[in-house]
This record gives sequence, structure tokens and C-alpha cells, in this order.
Amino acid sequence: MTLLWILLAFGLGSIPFGLLVSRMTKGLDPRQAGSGNTGATNVARLCGMGYGVLVLILDIGKGWLPVMLALDPDRGWLAMSLVALAALLGHVYSPFLEYRGGKAVATTVGVFLALSPGTAVAAGLACLATIKFSGYVSLGSLTLAVCLPVFVLFAGLPQYVPLALAVMALLFVRHRENIDRLNDIPFTKKPHS
Repeated sequence: MTLLWILLAFGLGSIPFGLLVSRMTKGLDPRQAGSGNTGATNVARLCGMGYGVLVLILDIGKGWLPVMLALDPDRGWLAMSLVALAALLGHVYSPFLEYRGGKAVATTVGVFLALSPGTAVAAGLACLATIKFSGYVSLGSLTLAVCLPVFVLFAGLPQYVPLALAVMALLFVRHRENIDRLNDIPFTKKPHS
């Protein structure tokens, strides 16, 4: 049964909502404009804030739904961690996008909203605060990644620390180009985007 949940999570995770929303509303392919990403930030830039928020909600939902449906005290933390990772890997390596995909931040929030809502909210607030004070969405995303393992531990869920560490590593790998750009930016200047 766990294998079915893993496959379902990967399938839901792989739905490229950013591409679908952009094409259906503005006839655009977000991979060909802006940052080239199918995520909510790029969709908001290209199609408008409302459509970006819609993509954000849908990407959160595709992480939350399979994990929430699979939650079962008898399933155990390892099986739940695999379901969560499957949703994230579906997003990152979507077969609908030639096994490419997004950066998995919103889907990560969805996964942890199902597993540990308080952790997801706290990490999300840290992310938003970082974006507000720095002006950089990618820096906020990396803040969320670093906070997750710590907040999961403080939430009394040490069994999910390995998952949170794996997710942190995944988010850092997915943001490597952003990290390179952040290294070149003097933080005394006001960010452009």
C-alpha cells in the first residue's frame, strides 16, 4: 500500500501547475521568459500576482494532499517520509517537463503542513520575514530550508529530522544558481527583483 501512496505522491507532485496556469491564462510558457522557472514567483511576474498566488496554492496543495491522505499512525515515519519525498521529487523531476521542474519550495511547505503544521507555518514566516527584509525570494526560500530541521526537532518530531535535512539539501541544490547570484550581490544595495 505504501508503494501506491508513493506513486500517487509522485504523480500529483509532477503536475506542472505553473505551466498550466500560464498557458491557460496568458498563452505563455514560463520556461521561456522571466527566470525560466515554472514556480509561483515567475508566474506572478509574467501573468500577474493573482495567477502567481493561484500557482502557489496549487503547488502547496500537491505536497499537502498526498501526504495528508497517506497519514496513518500504522504507516510509520519512514513510509511517510518516502511519500513526502516522492511528492517533492515529482515536482522537481516532472515527466511532463522532460524530467525537469521547479525548486520545490511551495511543495515543501505543503508536505510539512500535512506532517507538522506548526513547523510549516513557523518556517514559512521565517521565509516571508527574510524576503521582506532582504528583498530576495531565493534567500527566503533558503531560510525556510535551514529552519525546517531545527523547527521539526523543536516540535518534538525527531523522526522527521532526516526528511527535513534531505529537503534542505534538495532546496539548496535546486537554488545553486540563485546562491551564485546572491554571492555576487552586495547587500548594501536595494535588490532589483
